[in-house]
Amino acid sequence: MLAIRIATCTQTGARDHNEDDMRYGVADGAAYAVLSDGAGGHDNGAIASDLVVRLVALRLQAAVDVNAVELHEAVLEAHELLLLQQQDAVSERQRMHATMVALWIDAQRGLALWSHVGDSRLYLLRAGRVCHVTRDDSVIRQMIDAGLIDAAAAESHPMKHHLVCAMGVADEFVAHTIERPFALTEGDALLLCSDGWWEPLQAVDIERTLGQAQNPEQWLQAMQVLIAQKANPTQDNYSAIAAWIGRP
Repeated sequence: MLAIRIATCTQTGARDHNEDDMRYGVADGAAYAVLSDGAGGHDNGAIASDLVVRLVALRLQAAVDVNAVELHEAVLEAHELLLLQQQDAVSERQRMHATMVALWIDAQRGLALWSHVGDSRLYLLRAGRVCHVTRDDSVIRQMIDAGLIDAAAAESHPMKHHLVCAMGVADEFVAHTIERPFALTEGDALLLCSDGWWEPLQAVDIERTLGQAQNPEQWLQAMQVLIAQKANPTQDNYSAIAAWIGRP
């Protein structure tokens, strides 16, 4: 059975309050992690992310054997409840939505499942290198894929934070859940993070800090230091969950 170690970190950044939320658990040869970045007026972003994280986590905790369908349904249920919460909203400031990334690990069989919505990401690192990153549901990602702009231009584009899909937004909702379990190996590392975390970092930063860390707590701390060194006066909330499979 694979050994799993998990650590978390969340910071408010330059904002007045933190609208990121996350939860994880490890028990009985399995582990889960859920992270959400909320948005909305009157602190509704914090309400949205809390609802998403709590509901998805509860579904995963209660499941006897999580599969892709179970994970996908948990995400859809959270989305539908978030829509229901907004039925009586009379203004845009009462609207709320959230991004989401969720991970399930079956340590006994060495398998992982994940799902995401919006621009919260999952990074998978193998042999110390980033080998997979989830695809953002963003206008910028669509523009890059269409060849309209490159990654360098995207960093300062005025629409860099515009999403095309989010939890709690009815239009064109799609939860991206992998269809088949991914086979993990000893030494793999996974990083779930909000856009405030990944935006200031390059893949090489994530890889280098992983190589220097002795545990997932040190890995997150090293990345947090890099983010703080940017001293961005508009730094968003930034949060992450690190999951180590053995020792990367």
